[in-house]
Amino acid sequence: MKKIKFIAYIGLVVLGIIQFFPTDKNESNLILDTDFMKVNKVPLEVEKKIKVSCYDCHSNNTVYPWYSKLQPAAWFLEDHINEGKVELNFSEWGAYSNRRKVSKLQSIIKQIENSEMPLYSYTLMHRDAIFSEQEKLMVIDFMSRLKDSKE
Repeated sequence: MKKIKFIAYIGLVVLGIIQFFPTDKNESNLILDTDFMKVNKVPLEVEKKIKVSCYDCHSNNTVYPWYSKLQPAAWFLEDHINEGKVELNFSEWGAYSNRRKVSKLQSIIKQIENSEMPLYSYTLMHRDAIFSEQEKLMVIDFMSRLKDSKE
């Protein structure tokens, strides 16, 4: 019993100490001229859905939840966002070559069709990010038309 209390005490101390190691926030009030929404004529409903479902991890403008202030959750979020932005950054869309845009659009379409995006771990806390069948069709249709215009 003493070992369990000792381990629990050490765990609490470590949990307290790691709170003093902040993460870099992916926040910007600036909407770049290269942003996906500025570069493309995106219908309002599509824009809303993409911003709710994609922009937290795939742009320079993350809206952080309350638990982002707590470690180790903050480290998980920081890593997840950094990986997401490497794969696709809607804030820098206009700087992508046409070939890269087509590739990213194909990937977006495939991942939405297969319910791979948004990630399940994200939708656990962001229920509004889940695509309904109608929203899937709407976004896929827009992305397909945009892809066709780039080819």
